[in-house]
Amino acid sequence: MEDDGSYKRGRKKMGMSRKPEKQGQGRSFDAGVSKNASGRGSNRESYSAPQTVVRKQADPETAKYFSEIANLFESDGIDIEERSSLCSNALEETRGKELELATDYIISHTLQTLVEGCEVDCLCAFLRSCAKNFPLIAMDKSGSHVAESAIRALSKHLQESDVYAVIEDTLNTICKVIVKNPVDLMCDCYGSHVLRSLLSLFKGVPLDSSEFRMRKSSSALPERFNFKAPRSDADVSRHVIPGFPDLLKFLVSGMLKCARNNIKTLQVDQYSSLVLQTTLKLLAEDEEELLQIIPILIGCTREDIVEENSIETTIVRDVLGLMKETAFSHLMEVVLEVAPEVLYNGIFSKIFRNSLFDLSSHHCGNFVIQALISHTRDQDQMEMIWEELGSKFKDLLKMGRSGVIASFVAASQRLHSYEEKCCQALAAAVHSSNESSTCIVPRILFLDGYFNCEDKSNWNWPSGVKMHVMGSLILQEVFRFQIEFIQPFITSITSLTADNVLEAAKDPGGARVIEAFLSSDASAKLKRRLVMRLRGHFGELALHSSGSFTVEKCFTTGNISQREVIVSELVAVQSELWNTRQGPHLMRKLDVDGFAARPEQWRSRQESKQSTLRDFSATFGSSETKPSNNSETEQSKKSSFLSDDYKKKSKVGKTVDHHQASPAPFLSTTGFKRKPKEKEQSNKKFARNSVDEDVSKVKNKSKKKRHGDDAFSKSPKKLKA
Repeated sequence: MEDDGSYKRGRKKMGMSRKPEKQGQGRSFDAGVSKNASGRGSNRESYSAPQTVVRKQADPETAKYFSEIANLFESDGIDIEERSSLCSNALEETRGKELELATDYIISHTLQTLVEGCEVDCLCAFLRSCAKNFPLIAMDKSGSHVAESAIRALSKHLQESDVYAVIEDTLNTICKVIVKNPVDLMCDCYGSHVLRSLLSLFKGVPLDSSEFRMRKSSSALPERFNFKAPRSDADVSRHVIPGFPDLLKFLVSGMLKCARNNIKTLQVDQYSSLVLQTTLKLLAEDEEELLQIIPILIGCTREDIVEENSIETTIVRDVLGLMKETAFSHLMEVVLEVAPEVLYNGIFSKIFRNSLFDLSSHHCGNFVIQALISHTRDQDQMEMIWEELGSKFKDLLKMGRSGVIASFVAASQRLHSYEEKCCQALAAAVHSSNESSTCIVPRILFLDGYFNCEDKSNWNWPSGVKMHVMGSLILQEVFRFQIEFIQPFITSITSLTADNVLEAAKDPGGARVIEAFLSSDASAKLKRRLVMRLRGHFGELALHSSGSFTVEKCFTTGNISQREVIVSELVAVQSELWNTRQGPHLMRKLDVDGFAARPEQWRSRQESKQSTLRDFSATFGSSETKPSNNSETEQSKKSSFLSDDYKKKSKVGKTVDHHQASPAPFLSTTGFKRKPKEKEQSNKKFARNSVDEDVSKVKNKSKKKRHGDDAFSKSPKKLKA
């Protein structure tokens, strides 16, 4: 999915950096542009509409009037109460001249202010008056900003009472004009953005949401690689303002009606692709609508995909070719993301079969394959993917298509399919059978550097080079597999030298790999061995924004003596830590001030915490999750030591689960806002004593419970109290 940067560039209200155009008796503007701003390097030009309109220039008297209005606003010479009335009165002066004024570079800035500040009745009257020219205004460089501001103003007015009907009537008038020829608007740089605003308004989605902007949100990669739970359909299109579902269906149906006759144009145009992507995302909850839209976009019928019919060979060939085009590859990603299961299964088996490696090798097509794999539904589909790509891991990594490998690793872990074979193929792709497995992790961390090296047998860790983003994501996912599948990777990461571990911890990607290993099913002994390689550098790492998380994870993983080493190193840099963004959290989490003031009490609290956790584990944990005597830090694992049934019923289970993941002193007040220093110092003694008393009470209580399981089963309410 591509961002509409060409539209956003320089867009600031009342002082935008849009360059003024040469003035003359008239100015012509086209309904489309031919500039390709894609990031994937397609050579296909955007659709260019044949219509060219010449408008009249605003008369001097009108221009002078709006110039005075603009000066009045800039001088702040009016009260807030008078502003709405002034905007409404000034907007009435545009009657019959909306096209000339909205498309004028200077006056359009003033119009933006007027539509944002006027009353809703006046705004709707303005839009109804210019409805017949709304597409032309929306496709103009200046006019599009006026249209956009008007739509945003309508969105805000919807929060008021008794305005829904008048706004709906106004928007209905505009829609009737748009559906007569939506293709010109869809394929225009500016018009497409306005059209997406309308679609989002009809759905009730905020216009600044990531779904509307079609940007890669911060959660996109985490969701694709299982690091974050996928958003539900309700989350994707969360209704914050009242929507217009009937208008949405009316506009979409009008767009589709024209799309049937212009589908070849819409499939390859970058701006229409953005409109269609937005439409699909906004309709993600409506399965019936998607069953109608998606086949049209692909170029076939619903029956061809859903039923046992086969899709014509020419259509399949055309669609596969389109996936190598920038605009359509973005669109196809969204299609695979929102497609109902019956459509996805048909597309998977009838279009992609025997073409996975060819598309994976292409600089555009590989993104489609990543989306396809990320939304794989079942074992049979994983089997087909493995048959076509399982033996191609090394080839794909050589070509720089590591995203395809990362998607397959994530899907394998999510569906618990081909896990062992996936790990074996990944290891074999970066090292031969006669080489030591110690080289696996370094080579994946520096994928490009390794595969670009001519003498791979003599490749060494490149100092000072940024680690490969996708390589680090692959390793993070690998360390989530069961331990029996990832022994070569565990051997490799635990064989890193102290210097290499330190350099990895300072790199954002490398730090996350270390954290993933410390959260894996590897033994506590191996984890602590890696932690000790960072000894003497914890203070340095804590000052790094990414390294601070690694320090926290090391603290959680380490035993009492290692925790003491970590905190003692942080004491030396505590003044600098308080001035960093992440420092205060880390200082409170590890109770650095408590250690600096009273080391013995700090140590006692840590021992009490771990003892209490072991007692809870021994009493309430399942047989599979009870810790051994020499594995006191197994609480750092993602799997809980409490049984699922108990956690659902018991508040204690939730409390222990929270403190299991938190290295802060058990039952401490960490997480509350810091009090002023005077109050904090006066309450230190009381706070520490109360914490110790609470810990001892919980510990004694858990011991009593261990000797009275029968009593626990009879009166569980006592534990919940």
